[in-house]
Amino acid sequence: MPLLNSTIMRLNEITTLVEDKTNLTSENESLIKQIFKEINEKGERYDVDEIESWFENEGSWNVKDVKTRIVNISHYAQSRFEQTNKFRIVDDTCDDGDSCSCGH
Repeated sequence: MPLLNSTIMRLNEITTLVEDKTNLTSENESLIKQIFKEINEKGERYDVDEIESWFENEGSWNVKDVKTRIVNISHYAQSRFEQTNKFRIVDDTCDDGDSCSCGH
């Protein structure tokens, strides 16, 4: 699945905001986590392999460990978002207000 233009814009934002592309600071990591969280919250889906490919081809990210860390953050953010959405609470109260698991 190709990356959406809006996702690519956010990846460009990461590239612009991270000054030292050889070493991520904790502040950089927090920023990257927030960006991927926002991407997921907007319902934009991405293939982690496409994220990796984008950073490989972008040109300014030359340290493999840094690229791997960003890809791992993107995967973690996506997995966490998907798990959160799987376990939504369903209201099981009856019309009369009683808690009901018996089906009446």
